[in-house]
Amino acid sequence: MNILVAMEVDRRHRQWLQDAAGSNNIVFYPVQGPVDVHIPEEELAAADVIIGNVAPELLCHAEKLQWLQLNSAGANAYCRDGILPPGVQLTNATGAYGLAIAEHMMGMVLAMMKKLYLYYDHQKQAEWHDEGPVRSLYGATVLVIGFGDIGREFGRRMKAMGAHVIGIRRRSGVLPAEADEMGTMEKLDSYLAKADIVASSLPDTPATYHLYTKERFAAMKKGAYFLNVGRGSNVVQDALCDAVCSGHLAGAAVDVTSPEPLPPDHRMWHTPGIYITPHVSGGYHLQETHDRIVRIAAANLKRFIQGEPLENIVDPATGYKR
Repeated sequence: MNILVAMEVDRRHRQWLQDAAGSNNIVFYPVQGPVDVHIPEEELAAADVIIGNVAPELLCHAEKLQWLQLNSAGANAYCRDGILPPGVQLTNATGAYGLAIAEHMMGMVLAMMKKLYLYYDHQKQAEWHDEGPVRSLYGATVLVIGFGDIGREFGRRMKAMGAHVIGIRRRSGVLPAEADEMGTMEKLDSYLAKADIVASSLPDTPATYHLYTKERFAAMKKGAYFLNVGRGSNVVQDALCDAVCSGHLAGAAVDVTSPEPLPPDHRMWHTPGIYITPHVSGGYHLQETHDRIVRIAAANLKRFIQGEPLENIVDPATGYKR
């Protein structure tokens, strides 16, 4: 069996994957960062297994491919018709990113609620200026839309700070410990009306495209904060700018935009009350995230070689882990 590792790994990661591969042939392609990798056609043609995000348009050359393990949680680009050869199993790295992204979200929301962004601006101008009252997570209602790994990690932290956490996911089920209430997307608009913080971690799928419209922002509680760490395509960005400029929303922080990079002349850069980070909450910015991604891949590699069911199998109809 030929195993092609098309993701950045360090010495420890190589050993984990080599141990999992056993006597099978494993090749490590040089990669820097969590990027879509362009692999030569002959390398792809020989691969039975690929670990890493090969540029989707190149996978037509992987004629022997049986299984693709992504280093990302998002899988939508690989679910489109004609990308993967028939019969190929697709798995993602769900479970690796929650820690890092939830902590980033906490930083964003606290910076807005405590007006730290404003005070940093004053510092640059050497201005000693009191911005007045601030708000607390204690007693706040936090709506977490997309209650998977990232949503649960964020919900856990919000509950620990004394917030009332409402989660939304695609299917109903048992109430998890990280939430006080759970609902499905049918309840979205009613929940928006009572949330002090709306936090979205949804992937890019046809169902989530432009989910947050002018009407949805208007449905949010006046003075609410909006966070987006899912995908920029989830948001009608002009509508978000309008909602913040009008004062209906107290602020918004986004780690994702559409397109990426966001053009320098885009309105969002210059809208007071909107705070942008350049899609850095996940990736390999936290070492633990990178380690978790490789552990997931190594554990799945052992399962694949032993003929056992894989973890994190992606449903191509939804782009989500099954």
